[in-house]
Amino acid sequence: MTKIAIIGGHGKVALHLARLLTTDGHEVSSLIRNPDHFADVTATGATPVLADVQNLSVDQMATALAGHDAVVWSAGAGGGGAERTYAVDRDAAIRSMDAAAQAGVNRYVMVSYQGSRADHGASPEDGMFAYYEAKAAADDYLRGTALNWTILGPSTLTLNAATGFITVGSDARGDTSRENVALVAAAVLIDNNTVGAFIEFTDGDVPIGEAIAAIR
Repeated sequence: MTKIAIIGGHGKVALHLARLLTTDGHEVSSLIRNPDHFADVTATGATPVLADVQNLSVDQMATALAGHDAVVWSAGAGGGGAERTYAVDRDAAIRSMDAAAQAGVNRYVMVSYQGSRADHGASPEDGMFAYYEAKAAADDYLRGTALNWTILGPSTLTLNAATGFITVGSDARGDTSRENVALVAAAVLIDNNTVGAFIEFTDGDVPIGEAIAAIR
């Protein structure tokens, strides 16, 4: 059994992931900012931890992460405007990486998006520009750390049920169910061959376990 912290623990991907991990016997701490969400988190088998990462320092985050074996970043500003997007998706994410290192939690999985990169090509007038910029900055920072990181790049997310099958690649086209994202996150947490990989994927035709095992 390992102890895993999920940051952004009330998100749809995070709730699916917590349920998967606790069912497999892992101990999960789900960091959330709204105490009204405790019951939803508890129902997954995870332990809710009240922690508004947007307003926590590195030291405070490190305290919350201490004793865990891995961290999954699944938080997001959720369309709260450019200022909040940068505050959460870039700044808080980067602090969480520094906090993980400070707390000695070396395994770090980032939930990003397919196409995340500095040269994303969107114009400043694009409503998603701040998100693209923030995620690219956070992902690039993570790549420069000494953490054992994996970045997940799912395509456009849906509420469809998990298929258990994906197609990996930057050129893969289609949508991705949030449940499949959770299955991929659970798979990479136990597969060290994904350390240092940016895994872009969509729902597809390859079993998730097989697709993850093939990554080198």
